[in-house]
Amino acid sequence: MGWTIKHDSPAQSAPSARTQNPQKTLPHSTPIAPKEEKKKKQKQLGAKASMAAKNQQTQKPKKRKQSSSAKVEPDSSKSKKPKLIASDPSKNASNKPSKKPFKEHPNHSKFKKSESGNVNKELSKRERRLQAKELAEARKKKRKPYYNLEQELASLWEKMRRRNIAKEDRSKLITEALQKMKGKIPEIAGSHVSSRVLQTCVKYCSQTERDAVFAELRPHLLTLASNTYAVHLVKKMLDTASKTQLSGVISSLRGHVASLLRHMVGSVVIEHAYQLANATQKQELLMELYSTELQLFRGLASIKESRLIDVISKLDLQKSSVLRHMSSVIQPILEKGIVDHSMVHKVLIEYLSIADKTSAADIIQQLSGPLLVRMIHTRDGSKIGMLCVKHGSAKERKKIIKGMKGHISKIAHDQCGCMVLICILSMVDDTKLVTKVVIRELQATLKEIVLDKSGRRLLLQLLHPNCSRYLNPDDLASLNLSVPSLSAKSESEVNSDEKNSRDEESSDEAARSDPDVTATESGKSGTPAENLYLAEGGKKDPSLRRRELLVDGGLAENLVDVCIENARDMLTSNFGKDVIFEVAMGGSDGILQPSLDEKLNNLHEAIAELSAKPKSEESEEEHVLENFHSSRTIRKLVLDCPAFASTLWKKSLEGKCNLWAQGHSSKVVCAYWESSDSEVRKMAKEELQPLIDGGILKIPETKQLANEG
Repeated sequence: MGWTIKHDSPAQSAPSARTQNPQKTLPHSTPIAPKEEKKKKQKQLGAKASMAAKNQQTQKPKKRKQSSSAKVEPDSSKSKKPKLIASDPSKNASNKPSKKPFKEHPNHSKFKKSESGNVNKELSKRERRLQAKELAEARKKKRKPYYNLEQELASLWEKMRRRNIAKEDRSKLITEALQKMKGKIPEIAGSHVSSRVLQTCVKYCSQTERDAVFAELRPHLLTLASNTYAVHLVKKMLDTASKTQLSGVISSLRGHVASLLRHMVGSVVIEHAYQLANATQKQELLMELYSTELQLFRGLASIKESRLIDVISKLDLQKSSVLRHMSSVIQPILEKGIVDHSMVHKVLIEYLSIADKTSAADIIQQLSGPLLVRMIHTRDGSKIGMLCVKHGSAKERKKIIKGMKGHISKIAHDQCGCMVLICILSMVDDTKLVTKVVIRELQATLKEIVLDKSGRRLLLQLLHPNCSRYLNPDDLASLNLSVPSLSAKSESEVNSDEKNSRDEESSDEAARSDPDVTATESGKSGTPAENLYLAEGGKKDPSLRRRELLVDGGLAENLVDVCIENARDMLTSNFGKDVIFEVAMGGSDGILQPSLDEKLNNLHEAIAELSAKPKSEESEEEHVLENFHSSRTIRKLVLDCPAFASTLWKKSLEGKCNLWAQGHSSKVVCAYWESSDSEVRKMAKEELQPLIDGGILKIPETKQLANEG
């Protein structure tokens, strides 16, 4: 049914006689006096008011009826606006067709409401579901030009990726899939289905087929490196690439390293290529990020110097220009939070080595917080973390520690991440915050940490700080690392440091001249610098900080309990033996002894009870005196701790030295003869002398002569 515009007739639209102005209804020919005209107006107004009141009383309010077919009454509206009325097709048949204001769509639901409703009612749920599926399939076919090919590849992929399939069958399926994809690989590599098929093909195909795929993808690597799905295929291609192919890929990345490193997906490809590259290729990738000149001229990037300072001095580059270029590269990366990659960590370390005070402080401020947790899993990343702790303000240190909340256990088990925690324990003066966040989380997983290669170093740093037995030279050097521009000191500070160093040297000389210094104390470190407090970040006394974290925080008591409960596992472990040794010794400077003497005696007794167990060949467990690790640990305790030596002798070795005079256990028995403590030697001399004379117990001549003298 069409719609036509109809205007109201003048008779319908004209106002009624009651509402018309009375002045207009009077004939203009008869003149009216002003007074009479006034009276007439008043009478007419009164009559109108009375009639309106009567109408309100007599007439009831009518409800508006809503009907499906719109019927327009001729007297219902007095407006002169055009109205839409339904035109009768029989009346307008002879007339010309009127122009429709709206174009009627043949399949529109508004005009086919009743028909579509009936169709939907007739279809079942299953039919409607199938119909929706068919529509979705049709849309996908229009949107994806290779939709049918992807469906075929998906069916092949389901067969070829099975574990129980024969190699011959898999190779046939792979060849078939590669034949179907030939010439279309770059176009379909970005699909989430096709990229998985290609990864499986590259993994299991022959070298010839792999080279063909690589040759087809090579011109499009930069485009595919930024695709969410194709990036996995590119990584797989790099893993399986030959040296020549990898070199070609790295060369093709030249000029695009900075832009890809700023891309969330592309940075993964750059990092993967960086990890697979050799030293020269790594340097080539890094040089592009240092300076514009190194990016443009390839010959300059092929120098042997790896440190940025050496590169600047050799090529005579402007330091300010290098800083500007590196800042333009680094800032977008930090703003986007792409800080997980080791390549970014290397660039940041080099930037901090040449940055001025303001730039370095700005970088440290940006990194201080949860962002740093994602960086400390690499060697350079952990160095950046230590620099942020060392040079950061109290507020920034607080952000770093709070950002680690919930991740302490995972960081402690990481080889590089644990060094940042060691730095925090050694430098941060806010021991309450460190205890609340770090120590509490360590206590929850203390048993796993004491037996872990990396985690134990945290506890050993508190028990025996900066010991060269537990921290290698690189770790000790990283604790001393600093940003040159932020560690510059005034003359007064330099003079005070020189005075302090002279005082410390004199105290060291006094310690060397003291004959009561034990072997353990004299062998703490090979250089005087290791005995000093390495960190510059803290103002609190190091021994006071250790006591607040270790003893006052409750960590020491829990640690002794764990050692008593797991004495055997720790003694026979390659890593746990160091922790139980330091705890049994009472820690460096006897930090545990005043408050935990009773618990330490219980630990000594627990170790002695394990040693007192009878020697049995039938037992599956190796005796602690015959185990390689535990026998060496007990020997060191006998040499350095007279209290433990006395307990062990009385409980397990007295009268039984003949049984333990052979094998690894002989090391423990010989330790009583080699001990520097006269009471320990005197206690065991009567029983050991016959064994030595009879040649059963062999002691080195130098140590035997020293004891006789």
